[in-house]
Amino acid sequence: MTGISDDRAIDAPPSTLYLIKQLELAVRALMDDALRPLGLTTLQYTALTVLERRSGLSSAQLARRSFLRPQTMNVMVQTLEERGLIRRDRDPGNRRVLVATLTEQGRETLREAAPRVGEIEARLLSGMSDRRSTEFRSVLAHGVSALADEAARRRIPESPGE
Repeated sequence: MTGISDDRAIDAPPSTLYLIKQLELAVRALMDDALRPLGLTTLQYTALTVLERRSGLSSAQLARRSFLRPQTMNVMVQTLEERGLIRRDRDPGNRRVLVATLTEQGRETLREAAPRVGEIEARLLSGMSDRRSTEFRSVLAHGVSALADEAARRRIPESPGE
């Protein structure tokens, strides 16, 4: 072996997908740390923000929108309900389904979390001009859309558990 291909591999920049995964891991670690004093994990925070935007979701719907497996969401929903952050009621359209909504305590917890999460986002975008920050968000949104379209074309489920 000449070592040439090894040297090239070392000098090659990381793939875009690798950088995205590194970003995800960094964001997750920082968010878990910032939310810990509130008794929240990043995944719980995500579920609460989903319910803030769209109330009255079943556990399965909430799992899809929160990027979790339905089994994981069922446990999380029970925990959030026990803590008084969400409430579950029978769906008027299907009495066998329970739908979740935020409680006032859940809304207050999100209000407390907002500046903590905002600081992380601000740090991520620090050093970027407003224009570059807007472009960065646009590029990320484009990537999400392009891959979601590809997944739909291939009939790949959106969430890991479907």
